Amino acid sequence: MFDPRTPRGVTGIYLTANGLFTLAASLIWAVNTLFLLDAGLDIFTVMVVNASFTIGQLVFEVPTGVIADTVGRKTSFLIGIGALFVATILYVLAAQLGLGIGVFVLASVVIGFGFTCQTGAMDAWLVDALAHTGYDRPLDAVFARGQIVFGAATLAGTLAGGFLGQLDLAIPYYARAAVLLLAFAFIAARMRDVGFEPRPLSWRRFGEETRTILDAGVRYGWNHPSVRPLLFASLAQGAFFIFGFYSWQRYFLDLLARELVWVNGVVTAAFALAGIGGSLLVERVMHRPVGRRSAPKVLALAALVQAALIAGVGLVGVLTPASAYGFGPFALAAGLYLAFGMTGGVSGPVRQAFINRQIPSAQRATVLSVDALFGDAGASAGQLGFGWLSRAVSIPVAWVASSVFIAIAAPLYRSAPEGGIAVVEAQDGAA
Repeated sequence: MFDPRTPRGVTGIYLTANGLFTLAASLIWAVNTLFLLDAGLDIFTVMVVNASFTIGQLVFEVPTGVIADTVGRKTSFLIGIGALFVATILYVLAAQLGLGIGVFVLASVVIGFGFTCQTGAMDAWLVDALAHTGYDRPLDAVFARGQIVFGAATLAGTLAGGFLGQLDLAIPYYARAAVLLLAFAFIAARMRDVGFEPRPLSWRRFGEETRTILDAGVRYGWNHPSVRPLLFASLAQGAFFIFGFYSWQRYFLDLLARELVWVNGVVTAAFALAGIGGSLLVERVMHRPVGRRSAPKVLALAALVQAALIAGVGLVGVLTPASAYGFGPFALAAGLYLAFGMTGGVSGPVRQAFINRQIPSAQRATVLSVDALFGDAGASAGQLGFGWLSRAVSIPVAWVASSVFIAIAAPLYRSAPEGGIAVVEAQDGAA
């Protein structure tokens, strides 16, 4: 089942590793904002701490891309898991010992570093390993399965985290640390860098390797007519995604007018199920009786639908008097949010497959990291800006405002030609 010499084995390793990593990560997703608020922060300083996470990702995306594209994808992933384990423990100690916002910020930066070690490396490993084993079918089907596993692991993790958090908000963090150790052991034992030749990396050559990989990122990312619009779409959509993910936890409990931590776990789990449902529709959405639908058109339509849904979630709180908060407004906002998750379940695998078709193997982890870097930049600005707006006005108003940035991605996706690696090769030939 886990033989890296066969497509089935490669896929099994990819799905299991991603499942364990996602399970570990998601154990705190339903309670993180409540945990920070309970530690004495307000909604804006919560966003400052979370922005430190995305700023950490922004800083480390390219350096960790160097590690993945030289020393190896497996090594990069293992370093990331180790960093995430240490930072998770530090995060809890900062709350329990009253160490202050500075330690929260430090822990969040280290968590950001850990996630960048995983960003791009796992997808790059999958694509290269599948090619090495002779796999020649469309990649979006594999990425859709990955999205389903992501959703299932999120479902389990957030439900468990929500109910554990009802007992004590610190317990999900310790549970995350335990699952990270399990993920580390599995990857160390089963993953092999196949279809990719690792290269030695010395600290003296790190600057040279960074410049080389940055040049590749510019050539196959910024200068690629199909990839560049996706980078700006990541920037625009990133302004909402992390802010929205962390702010709904407080917003939805306010709408419900009851302080039930476990409800956040249920909503996050339902969101994961919605994503699974969307991923199951990918094949149907992308394939027609004759031919195949254009990925940029599908992504553009999905962005417009998502923008409308996010605006709707915010308008529930804007238009409903606080005295009328209860199950009705909560259910309406949650329903719109779940529809947003289903749309993302469709667009996520389509986007993954589309961008991977544009990038050659040697630069794959780097360009995927550059794409994540743009998303991190948007997320950092969005959390600070919309976090301030949430404190100055309200969270629902900030949601309505942030929906504009989701909509901006639609024309960007629409402008991306189907292309592929051949586009860059043709440009090089013309030059």
